[in-house]
Amino acid sequence: GAFQKKGHSARVLSPEEAERLAKDRVLVSDFKQLKLEKEAQKNWDLFYKRNSTNFFKDRHWTTREFQELKACREFADQKLTILEAGCGVGNCLFPLLEEDLNIFAYACDFSPRAVEYVKKNALYSAERCKVFQCDLTKDDLLDNIPADSVDVVTLIFVLSAIHPDKMHLVLRNIYKVLKPGKCVLFRDYGLYDHAMLRFKSRSKLGENFYVRQDGTRSYFFTEEFLSHLFKAEGYEQVVNEYVQRETVNRKEDLRVPRVFLQSKFQKP
Repeated sequence: GAFQKKGHSARVLSPEEAERLAKDRVLVSDFKQLKLEKEAQKNWDLFYKRNSTNFFKDRHWTTREFQELKACREFADQKLTILEAGCGVGNCLFPLLEEDLNIFAYACDFSPRAVEYVKKNALYSAERCKVFQCDLTKDDLLDNIPADSVDVVTLIFVLSAIHPDKMHLVLRNIYKVLKPGKCVLFRDYGLYDHAMLRFKSRSKLGENFYVRQDGTRSYFFTEEFLSHLFKAEGYEQVVNEYVQRETVNRKEDLRVPRVFLQSKFQKP
Protein backbone atom coordinates (compact mmCIF):
# COMPACT_ATOMS: atom_id res chain seq x y z
CA GLY A 1 0.00 0.00 0.00
CA ALA A 2 0.97 3.67 -0.36
CA PHE A 3 -0.49 7.08 0.27
CA GLN A 4 0.32 10.23 -1.67
CA LYS A 5 -0.03 13.92 -0.96
CA LYS A 6 0.92 16.97 -2.98
CA GLY A 7 1.90 20.36 -1.64
CA HIS A 8 4.48 23.10 -1.20
CA SER A 9 6.04 22.06 2.09
CA ALA A 10 9.14 19.89 2.10
CA ARG A 11 9.24 16.65 4.04
CA VAL A 12 10.09 17.04 7.74
CA LEU A 13 13.00 14.89 8.84
CA SER A 14 13.00 12.83 12.01
CA PRO A 15 15.65 13.96 14.59
CA GLU A 16 17.76 10.88 13.70
CA GLU A 17 17.63 11.65 9.96
CA ALA A 18 18.46 15.32 10.55
CA GLU A 19 21.44 14.39 12.71
CA ARG A 20 22.74 11.92 10.15
CA LEU A 21 22.53 14.44 7.32
CA ALA A 22 24.12 17.18 9.44
CA LYS A 23 27.11 14.92 10.13
CA ASP A 24 27.63 14.15 6.45
CA ARG A 25 29.81 17.13 5.54
CA VAL A 26 32.80 15.56 3.79
CA LEU A 27 32.69 16.18 0.04
CA VAL A 28 34.20 13.97 -2.64
CA SER A 29 37.58 15.41 -3.70
CA ASP A 30 37.77 17.91 -6.59
CA PHE A 31 39.91 15.44 -8.54
CA LYS A 32 37.26 12.70 -8.28
CA GLN A 33 34.46 15.20 -9.04
CA LEU A 34 36.20 16.20 -12.29
CA LYS A 35 36.69 12.55 -13.17
CA LEU A 36 32.98 11.80 -12.58
CA GLU A 37 31.98 14.71 -14.81
CA LYS A 38 34.36 13.58 -17.54
CA GLU A 39 33.18 9.97 -17.34
CA ALA A 40 29.44 10.67 -16.91
CA GLN A 41 28.51 9.26 -20.31
CA LYS A 42 30.69 6.18 -19.84
CA ASN A 43 29.12 5.51 -16.42
CA TRP A 44 25.56 5.68 -17.79
CA ASP A 45 26.54 3.51 -20.73
CA LEU A 46 27.93 0.90 -18.31
CA PHE A 47 24.74 1.18 -16.25
CA TYR A 48 22.69 0.16 -19.33
CA LYS A 49 25.23 -2.53 -20.23
CA ARG A 50 24.77 -4.10 -16.76
CA ASN A 51 21.01 -3.68 -16.52
CA SER A 52 19.97 -3.93 -20.17
CA THR A 53 16.29 -2.95 -20.38
CA ASN A 54 15.40 -4.55 -17.05
CA PHE A 55 16.15 -1.86 -14.47
CA PHE A 56 13.25 0.58 -14.76
CA LYS A 57 9.62 -0.51 -14.96
CA ASP A 58 7.48 0.78 -17.82
CA ARG A 59 5.92 4.04 -16.69
CA HIS A 60 2.24 3.58 -17.35
CA TRP A 61 1.48 6.32 -14.80
CA THR A 62 2.61 9.14 -17.09
CA THR A 63 -0.77 9.92 -18.65
CA ARG A 64 -2.45 9.65 -15.24
CA GLU A 65 -0.07 12.09 -13.57
CA PHE A 66 0.27 14.39 -16.56
CA GLN A 67 -3.22 15.06 -17.88
CA GLU A 68 -1.64 17.72 -20.14
CA LEU A 69 -0.72 14.99 -22.60
CA LYS A 70 -4.43 14.90 -23.38
CA ALA A 71 -5.46 18.38 -22.25
CA CYS A 72 -3.08 20.25 -24.55
CA ARG A 73 -5.07 19.11 -27.59
CA GLU A 74 -7.64 21.38 -29.15
CA PHE A 75 -9.60 18.38 -30.48
CA ALA A 76 -9.65 14.69 -29.57
CA ASP A 77 -7.46 13.06 -32.23
CA GLN A 78 -5.15 16.00 -32.84
CA LYS A 79 -1.61 14.91 -33.66
CA LEU A 80 0.86 15.79 -30.94
CA THR A 81 4.62 16.13 -31.28
CA ILE A 82 6.47 15.34 -28.07
CA LEU A 83 10.10 15.27 -27.02
CA GLU A 84 11.24 12.87 -24.37
CA ALA A 85 14.46 14.41 -23.16
CA GLY A 86 16.49 11.60 -21.59
CA CYS A 87 14.47 8.63 -22.79
CA GLY A 88 16.60 5.84 -21.30
CA VAL A 89 15.54 2.55 -22.89
CA GLY A 90 11.99 3.77 -23.60
CA ASN A 91 10.13 2.91 -20.37
CA CYS A 92 8.08 6.08 -20.69
CA LEU A 93 8.17 6.41 -24.47
CA PHE A 94 6.68 3.06 -25.53
CA PRO A 95 3.70 3.05 -23.11
CA LEU A 96 2.85 6.54 -24.44
CA LEU A 97 3.09 5.49 -28.09
CA GLU A 98 0.94 2.42 -27.33
CA GLU A 99 -1.73 4.37 -25.46
CA ASP A 100 -1.94 7.27 -27.90
CA LEU A 101 -1.79 6.62 -31.64
CA ASN A 102 -1.76 10.35 -32.44
CA ILE A 103 1.67 11.05 -31.02
CA PHE A 104 4.92 11.54 -32.91
CA ALA A 105 7.86 11.39 -30.51
CA TYR A 106 11.37 12.71 -30.63
CA ALA A 107 13.47 10.93 -28.01
CA CYS A 108 17.09 11.35 -27.03
CA ASP A 109 19.49 10.04 -24.43
CA PHE A 110 23.05 10.65 -23.25
CA SER A 111 23.89 6.95 -23.50
CA PRO A 112 24.48 5.52 -27.02
CA ARG A 113 23.68 2.06 -25.62
CA ALA A 114 20.26 3.21 -24.33
CA VAL A 115 19.47 4.67 -27.77
CA GLU A 116 20.34 1.33 -29.39
CA TYR A 117 17.97 -0.48 -27.01
CA VAL A 118 15.17 1.88 -28.05
CA LYS A 119 15.84 1.24 -31.74
CA LYS A 120 15.80 -2.54 -31.17
CA ASN A 121 12.47 -2.48 -29.31
CA ALA A 122 9.70 -4.27 -31.26
CA LEU A 123 7.46 -1.22 -30.80
CA TYR A 124 9.97 1.16 -32.38
CA SER A 125 8.81 2.63 -35.67
CA ALA A 126 10.63 5.37 -37.59
CA GLU A 127 7.23 6.64 -38.76
CA ARG A 128 6.18 7.46 -35.20
CA CYS A 129 9.46 8.11 -33.49
CA LYS A 130 12.89 9.65 -34.06
CA VAL A 131 15.49 8.67 -31.48
CA PHE A 132 19.03 10.03 -31.31
CA GLN A 133 22.01 10.24 -28.98
CA CYS A 134 22.43 13.66 -27.38
CA ASP A 135 24.24 15.36 -24.53
CA LEU A 136 21.57 17.92 -23.64
CA THR A 137 24.15 20.20 -22.01
CA LYS A 138 26.09 20.75 -25.26
CA ASP A 139 24.54 19.08 -28.37
CA ASP A 140 22.09 21.43 -30.09
CA LEU A 141 18.60 19.88 -30.29
CA LEU A 142 18.01 21.97 -33.43
CA ASP A 143 20.29 19.53 -35.28
CA ASN A 144 17.48 16.94 -34.99
CA ILE A 145 14.29 18.89 -34.24
CA PRO A 146 12.88 21.99 -35.97
CA ALA A 147 12.64 25.18 -33.87
CA ASP A 148 9.29 25.85 -32.13
CA SER A 149 7.82 22.51 -33.26
CA VAL A 150 7.22 20.47 -30.08
CA ASP A 151 3.88 20.44 -28.19
CA VAL A 152 5.08 18.77 -24.98
CA VAL A 153 8.52 18.03 -23.53
CA THR A 154 8.83 15.37 -20.83
CA LEU A 155 11.80 15.72 -18.49
CA ILE A 156 11.33 12.77 -16.14
CA PHE A 157 14.11 11.66 -13.76
CA VAL A 158 16.72 13.21 -16.07
CA LEU A 159 17.83 16.59 -14.73
CA SER A 160 18.88 15.03 -11.39
CA ALA A 161 21.65 13.10 -13.19
CA ILE A 162 23.24 16.32 -14.49
CA HIS A 163 25.66 18.58 -12.62
CA PRO A 164 23.67 21.49 -11.08
CA ASP A 165 26.00 24.00 -12.80
CA LYS A 166 24.92 22.64 -16.22
CA MET A 167 21.18 22.18 -15.67
CA HIS A 168 20.36 25.61 -17.13
CA LEU A 169 21.99 24.55 -20.43
CA VAL A 170 19.48 21.69 -20.74
CA LEU A 171 16.51 24.03 -20.19
CA ARG A 172 17.92 26.56 -22.68
CA ASN A 173 18.35 23.79 -25.29
CA ILE A 174 14.77 22.52 -24.82
CA TYR A 175 13.35 26.06 -24.98
CA LYS A 176 14.43 26.39 -28.63
CA VAL A 177 12.35 23.45 -29.88
CA LEU A 178 9.24 23.99 -27.73
CA LYS A 179 6.30 25.85 -29.31
CA PRO A 180 5.33 29.13 -27.60
CA GLY A 181 2.52 28.53 -25.10
CA LYS A 182 3.51 24.88 -24.66
CA CYS A 183 4.96 23.09 -21.62
CA VAL A 184 7.75 21.06 -20.11
CA LEU A 185 6.39 18.32 -17.82
CA PHE A 186 8.88 17.63 -15.06
CA ARG A 187 9.18 14.90 -12.43
CA ASP A 188 12.30 14.11 -10.45
CA TYR A 189 13.73 13.40 -7.00
CA GLY A 190 12.74 15.81 -4.23
CA LEU A 191 14.64 16.90 -1.15
CA TYR A 192 14.81 14.22 1.60
CA ASP A 193 13.61 11.41 -0.63
CA HIS A 194 14.44 7.99 0.80
CA ALA A 195 17.21 7.55 -1.81
CA MET A 196 18.96 10.69 -0.51
CA LEU A 197 18.94 9.41 3.06
CA ARG A 198 20.46 6.06 2.07
CA PHE A 199 23.75 7.45 0.73
CA LYS A 200 26.73 6.39 2.78
CA SER A 201 29.27 8.98 3.96
CA ARG A 202 31.80 10.18 1.36
CA SER A 203 29.16 10.06 -1.39
CA LYS A 204 28.41 13.79 -1.22
CA LEU A 205 29.39 16.00 -4.17
CA GLY A 206 27.70 19.22 -3.01
CA GLU A 207 24.48 20.49 -1.50
CA ASN A 208 21.75 17.88 -2.24
CA PHE A 209 24.06 16.24 -4.82
CA TYR A 210 25.45 12.70 -4.45
CA VAL A 211 27.27 9.95 -6.33
CA ARG A 212 26.14 6.32 -6.39
CA GLN A 213 28.57 3.42 -6.21
CA ASP A 214 28.38 2.94 -10.00
CA GLY A 215 29.53 6.54 -10.66
CA THR A 216 26.12 7.86 -11.74
CA ARG A 217 25.03 10.98 -9.87
CA SER A 218 21.80 12.23 -8.38
CA TYR A 219 20.56 15.67 -7.33
CA PHE A 220 17.58 16.15 -5.01
CA PHE A 221 15.46 19.20 -5.86
CA THR A 222 13.81 21.82 -3.71
CA GLU A 223 10.79 23.62 -5.09
CA GLU A 224 12.63 26.97 -4.86
CA PHE A 225 15.74 25.77 -6.71
CA LEU A 226 13.71 24.32 -9.59
CA SER A 227 11.50 27.40 -9.87
CA HIS A 228 14.52 29.71 -10.07
CA LEU A 229 16.23 27.42 -12.62
CA PHE A 230 13.32 27.47 -15.08
CA LYS A 231 12.38 31.15 -14.61
CA ALA A 232 15.99 32.22 -15.23
CA GLU A 233 15.73 30.64 -18.72
CA GLY A 234 12.49 32.47 -19.57
CA TYR A 235 9.86 29.86 -18.62
CA GLU A 236 6.69 30.66 -16.69
CA GLN A 237 5.71 28.47 -13.75
CA VAL A 238 2.32 26.75 -14.02
CA VAL A 239 2.59 24.07 -11.30
CA ASN A 240 5.52 23.20 -9.04
CA GLU A 241 4.95 21.00 -5.99
CA TYR A 242 6.26 18.17 -3.90
CA VAL A 243 4.67 14.74 -4.21
CA GLN A 244 5.17 12.83 -0.99
CA ARG A 245 4.46 9.11 -0.95
CA GLU A 246 4.88 6.62 1.82
CA THR A 247 5.36 3.16 0.43
CA VAL A 248 4.47 0.51 2.98
CA ASN A 249 5.94 -2.99 2.94
CA ARG A 250 3.59 -4.80 5.35
CA LYS A 251 5.54 -8.05 5.19
CA GLU A 252 8.68 -6.41 6.58
CA ASP A 253 6.83 -3.60 8.40
CA LEU A 254 8.84 -0.96 6.50
CA ARG A 255 7.65 2.54 5.68
CA VAL A 256 9.67 4.19 2.96
CA PRO A 257 9.24 7.95 2.41
CA ARG A 258 9.47 8.89 -1.26
CA VAL A 259 9.61 12.55 -2.28
CA PHE A 260 9.37 13.80 -5.86
CA LEU A 261 8.99 17.21 -7.41
CA GLN A 262 6.28 17.35 -10.05
CA SER A 263 6.02 20.48 -12.12
CA LYS A 264 4.89 22.15 -15.30
CA PHE A 265 6.66 25.13 -16.87
CA GLN A 266 5.46 26.99 -19.94
CA LYS A 267 7.27 28.79 -22.74
CA PRO A 268 5.54 32.19 -23.10
